[in-house]
Amino acid sequence: MDFFEEDKLDTKLAPLAVRMRPASLGDFVGQPHILGKGKLLRRAIEADRLNSLILFGPPGIGKTSLAWCIANVTKSYYSAINATTSNVEELRKVISVAKQKKANTGKKTILFIDEIHRFNKAQQDVLLPDVESGNPVLIGATVHNPSFSLVAPLLSRSLVCELKPLAESDIIAILTRALRDVNLGLGYLKVKAENKALDFLAHTCEGDARRALNALEIGVLTTAKAKDGSINFSLKVAAESIQRKPIVYDKDEDGHYDTASAFIKSMRGSDPDAALYWMAKMLYAGEDPRFIARRLCILASEDVGNADPLALVLANAALQISEFVGMPEARIPLAQAVIYLSCAPKSNASYLAIDKAMKDIENNKIQEVPDHLKDATLDADILGHGKDYKYAHDYKGHYVKQKYTRKKVTYYEPTDIGYEAKIKERLAKLHKT
Repeated sequence: MDFFEEDKLDTKLAPLAVRMRPASLGDFVGQPHILGKGKLLRRAIEADRLNSLILFGPPGIGKTSLAWCIANVTKSYYSAINATTSNVEELRKVISVAKQKKANTGKKTILFIDEIHRFNKAQQDVLLPDVESGNPVLIGATVHNPSFSLVAPLLSRSLVCELKPLAESDIIAILTRALRDVNLGLGYLKVKAENKALDFLAHTCEGDARRALNALEIGVLTTAKAKDGSINFSLKVAAESIQRKPIVYDKDEDGHYDTASAFIKSMRGSDPDAALYWMAKMLYAGEDPRFIARRLCILASEDVGNADPLALVLANAALQISEFVGMPEARIPLAQAVIYLSCAPKSNASYLAIDKAMKDIENNKIQEVPDHLKDATLDADILGHGKDYKYAHDYKGHYVKQKYTRKKVTYYEPTDIGYEAKIKERLAKLHKT
């Protein structure tokens, strides 16, 4: 089947992202959780046993491409409509044509409905009888969770699959194929693509292959050829093509660790503006906001500690909120937490205390639990466990002097800063009692 026959597209005029759509499952890149060997969807496609399929996930990850691929693999006719501009009349017409083709040729039709969540209940109900019979084979695509946007009867008749953002390695593989393909891609041109440029597109497009391919195409076709006829697709060209400033920030090398280090040290040094700058750089470069939030939680205990106990509460709230709302809104609670932690009084006493205790455990003989602190549930009478234990709440001020280790240890040394000064004062009074 001519892959573009149904929409009567001229392959030379179609965008690169359309021309590079895969014709077989072997050419399809990404989504191994549903298309890997032995997975249910792959088996259903190869056996031509699909009746209805709902694909959901963010833009540019292969929903439309997978529908084209399925039509080609199953040798079916292909018809595509968009729910934002379609109506019941068009639906009935497409379904009628599909039935006629089935009667005349014996071949089914793949009906791809993009943005299917845009159809109201009545429009979705129109699909039910024919979806039930398997002609046309419905493939719906949506960026929304279908459980909330599609009617239950349609969901019950469909295989629902979630597609995930493509990995950077997947994007690079797609871009490389487009550069090498002479017939449908850019292989007819002498393109010299820098690895840094492809890496930049793969990182910046955030799993959206369409966005990466569009940037590659416009960058290549608008760059002047060199004297030898070659086109240099550089990092600068890539940045201009995708309208994104290149940031030296890798996920597992110096750019990442140096920026994170500057971020943490700025907060520790009580400079909220510098801390915000480094966080903005990380977010702009595509850093996972959860990574930043986890750093905030650690710093709240390590560097603020009990000088301001609320710091840890706020950092933990920022972590939970950033996971819940995601970017770009997550930048706001993260910024609030960064400013609070930067301006908070600082103490590393808790951090030093646990390190001292860990070192003591590692280097010295382990102390036995004193008998009066042991669990008295079973051995109170025979071994005296729990005997002579003093219950603090029975005494004035809810405090009584008592040994809690056989050998006295001192790890926590509160400072005179913030709330920790009150802790220090309270401990001093208790020790004099």
